[in-house]
Amino acid sequence: MAATSVLDQNEEIAQRAREIRKARLRKKAPGMVLRYIFLFAMLIIMVGPFLWQLSTSLKGMGSDLYSLPPEFFPKDPTLDAYGRVAEVVPVWRYVLNSFIVAGGAVIGEVIGATLAGYALARLRFRGAKLALSVFLVGILIPGEVILIAKYLLTQELGLNNTLLGVILPTVVGSLNVLLMRSAFMAIPTAMDEAGMLDGANAWQRFRHIALPSVKGMMTVVAIFSFVGAWDEFLWPLIVLSDQNLYTLTVGLNFLQGTFTNDPRVVAAGTIIAIVPLIVLFFALQRYFFRGIGEGGLKG
Repeated sequence: MAATSVLDQNEEIAQRAREIRKARLRKKAPGMVLRYIFLFAMLIIMVGPFLWQLSTSLKGMGSDLYSLPPEFFPKDPTLDAYGRVAEVVPVWRYVLNSFIVAGGAVIGEVIGATLAGYALARLRFRGAKLALSVFLVGILIPGEVILIAKYLLTQELGLNNTLLGVILPTVVGSLNVLLMRSAFMAIPTAMDEAGMLDGANAWQRFRHIALPSVKGMMTVVAIFSFVGAWDEFLWPLIVLSDQNLYTLTVGLNFLQGTFTNDPRVVAAGTIIAIVPLIVLFFALQRYFFRGIGEGGLKG
């Protein structure tokens, strides 16, 4: 009888727990529905244009692009538009130029931002607060304000109409320096003190203690700098005059003027420009979210 009574009590407690969970879910249901509706709307706004461009690029010449209601799925998918992009502009040369510019920007940004961020976070030197203030102000100044100054400096250095002239102004951005500074600030000072007790100098502490702890944030900086350099349009357009040196964003601009009545080719060029960014993000997303979540700190 005692065992039966205990079982009945346990079943009654479990039943009450289920009723409480159901009541909580009923209270949360309206908020959850609104949350999912909002997330779905944001998904459509952000991903919808890309999917529409992809659909347009795969439609053949027989498809009506302006039908009502719009046809989202191509009836007879074809890659002809991608072939015509290469016929109109040297798209693969532009892709190579963009990879050179973006790769140079990533290397310079990661090295420069990491060194500057470490100096601001872990070293003590005269003018450190002033240097930090300069980087903070740099975030607030729009790039267009210093565009003429950058162009005149590039001209004085003889770098106009070169890919190096496109790369240099994109190296060591203020935001990335501050991101690296925050990552280094998150490292416990006890680790530096232990290194100093072992006789490690500043460079050894940077290389063996600090650097391994901020790999996640370095990945974030690399992704930001790659995307920024890859998507940049105005600066390469100003600096470059030789069409063989055009980056992808500048070169694909000629498609719109040449194929005003054929959005398929324009859409195909857009997809060609976006695919490397998608591949990069999915390849590094694990490190990206780790860097964002940890703030560059490992346990």
